[in-house]
Amino acid sequence: MSNPLIRMDDVSKRYGALTVTDHLSFELGPGEALGVLGPNGAGKSTMFNLITGDVRPNSGRVFYDGQEITNLSPHRRCHMGIGRSYQIPHPFAQMTVFENLLVGGAFGKGRGEREAYDDCAEILERTGLLARANSLAGSLSLLERKRLELARALSTQPKVLLLDEIAGGLTEAECEALVTLIREIHQGGVSIIWIEHVVQALLQVVERLIVIDFGRLLAEGAPDAVMADPKVREVYMGVGAE
Repeated sequence: MSNPLIRMDDVSKRYGALTVTDHLSFELGPGEALGVLGPNGAGKSTMFNLITGDVRPNSGRVFYDGQEITNLSPHRRCHMGIGRSYQIPHPFAQMTVFENLLVGGAFGKGRGEREAYDDCAEILERTGLLARANSLAGSLSLLERKRLELARALSTQPKVLLLDEIAGGLTEAECEALVTLIREIHQGGVSIIWIEHVVQALLQVVERLIVIDFGRLLAEGAPDAVMADPKVREVYMGVGAE
């Protein structure tokens, strides 16, 4: 049986007296798309920071493809195949769209610029940004910046893609276009963990859901079963238990 691509084993993270991740355990299987739900402040983005190495846990362990990565640096994890988009896009605004991708392709994956060049051009075409390749990243619309976040993450050639509320702030039509793109990326063999408040977008892609509340795992399973769980309805959707 193959190793999970991502495994968090009893992970806790505290800031002083505040516990933001509380004995959290879950797995992401190879080729899986996993959705993550939870109210604001539940610890979802901290969970991503623990996977990417931006923060270290106070206790517990993090694994990637069977190897413990708890104490590895973010750039080592990126080289290994963990890519991420951020909730608020922060591209290099005074660099072109293409240059933004080259940074990810060359430094994020540890390749030479020439080796990354053709790959970046293909990613721009896949993400609908080829016509904007020579535009300054700071001139992009919100949808284009969201696409650039995806493109920059893809330029690192991830096996696992972490998406942090990438549909937020988009119109319905823009959201549908983004969902189509994410579905295509997943069908191309990239495993995905997707944090999202736009639930209807999330459910079009993921095969399994976990729900986090106060840093703890509240529910886990098939999307329909999780969304019908009275605890989830009460905590996440504000629907009182009957």
